[in-house]
Formats: sequence, C-alpha cells, structure tokens
Amino acid sequence: MIKGADYLVGGASSLAKRLQISALTIGLTIVAFGTSAPELTVNLFSSMNGRNDAIFGNVIGSNIFNLLLILGVTGSIYPLVVQKKSVKYEVPFSLFGVALMWLLVNDSLIFGSDTNILSRWDAGILVIGFLFFMVYIYRSVKTEISDDEEIKEYTIPLSTIMVIGGMIGLVGGGYLVTENAVAIAERFGLSQKLIGLTILAVGTSLPELATSLVAAYKKNTDIAVGNIIGSNIFNIFFILAINGLVRPLEFSPVLNIDILVLAGGSILLMVSMFTLNANKLDRWEAIVLLLSYFVYTWYLIVRN
Repeated sequence: MIKGADYLVGGASSLAKRLQISALTIGLTIVAFGTSAPELTVNLFSSMNGRNDAIFGNVIGSNIFNLLLILGVTGSIYPLVVQKKSVKYEVPFSLFGVALMWLLVNDSLIFGSDTNILSRWDAGILVIGFLFFMVYIYRSVKTEISDDEEIKEYTIPLSTIMVIGGMIGLVGGGYLVTENAVAIAERFGLSQKLIGLTILAVGTSLPELATSLVAAYKKNTDIAVGNIIGSNIFNIFFILAINGLVRPLEFSPVLNIDILVLAGGSILLMVSMFTLNANKLDRWEAIVLLLSYFVYTWYLIVRN
C-alpha cells in the first residue's frame, strides 16, 4: 500500500510539474489525493462489509494522526513556514469540514432523530463542499507557477504507468490492511471504533507521514503542510462522501469526543500559524502537537 502511494505520488507529481503547477497546489491536490487513497480503499472495503465504526474511526483518526503526530514530527525536524494564504484559507476550510461533519452525523442531538446517520443527502452536501474546494484550487493554479526542483520528472508514459500501478498497489494493500486489522480487533476483543482510530488510522496515514518527512527534510515546507491539510480535506469531503453515497453510514455518538479532538487540533494549528504573523509552525509548537497525540492515544486505550 505504501509503495503504491509512493508510485502514485511520484507519477502524478511529475505530470503536475510538467503543467507548471506550484508545490503548494501539488501538495494540496495531487500529493494529498495520492496519500489519501489508502483511506479511500480501506473505507470502501469496510463499507461493503458494513463496518461503519471502522469507517468513521479511520477518517477521524487519520486526520488526528495527520495534524498532531505528522505535523508534530515534521515540525520538530524543521520549522514549517508556509504561504500566507494557506493559513488564511486552506486551514480554516479544513476546520469547517470538521464542523460540517459533526452537524451532518448528529441527527439525534440536533433534530431529535432516533438514529445518527450520514445519509446520501448528507454525502451530497460533502461532495458540493469538495467541488467548491476544487474550484478554489483551480482558480489558484492560474496565478501560480511551479519552481520546485525537488520533484523528479519522468516521461509521460512512465508517469502514467506509475499512477496506474500505484492505484493497483493501493487497492490490494487496502484490502489486506482492512481484513487483517479487523482480524486483530476480533482476536483481542477490540472495538471497531478503536481499531479504526488507531491501527487503520496509522496504517493508512503512513504515506502522509513518509511524504511530509521527506518534504521537511528537503525543506519543502509547502509540500509538507499542503499534503496534511489537503489530505484532511480529502478525507472528509471526498472519502467520507464517497462511502456515504455507496451506503448510508450509521454514526456512534461516542466518536463525538474524537471529532472534538480533531477540531481542537485544527484550532491549535491555526493559532500556531498565526503566532507573531510568521505563518510558521515553530519547533516548540510542533512538540505540543506531538505530546497532544500521545495523550490522546492514552485516552483511547483507557476508553476502550
């Protein structure tokens, strides 16, 4: 699965560079979609087997892992400075996605319904949000030119083969991760919620971790941050929406606490980026994010 994501990102990024698209745009779209593909494949297999808690747990858990652990680790390696508009638009939009997800799945709390369900209508609303984000990215691309020399260029035929081969690897790996993670959960008596928030979330977020670590090491901070923010937006507005369109998803209110943690992490990132108007995640702020993830993981173990 990880190697598949690597080929998909490499091939797609090469094609994007040939079209003169900026590093930030590549991070928010091509790289973000490529590294989020494992969540999509894992959740589609979970949806077909009716494992709703695993689906929500994977989306929410992956986003928390991205925000707290991946940005925490990468920011500890090298302070993450990003373009000002990323802080102004993309990060708040990811927070809006968290709030919208909470509104759509809490039917009993908001409308007094007997059950909490992400219906196909709700999924349609998420799709509209995703299309809005894509239009915004398209309009941004028109004013940005890529000068990133870190992305390796391949021939168009080779790039296409890498993209197709990467997708095949992601689908096969997604199936294996899903089935074996559920087997582990059943063997040790763990709940689907916990397995989704931990093993599935970490496993499907490894491509984001690898991509952002390499980007931070090469001091390409736009790719590092854009990958994480873009992946979180994709996970809610695209991946969760696709699963909701395939089959309505019943939501467990216990996961509202995890949504609150995700919202808190998004707010913490916004505050960190706005500190002294530097548009930068300093090392000490990254360490705070990292410690927050360890505290959250401890809470998950105790809660289960």
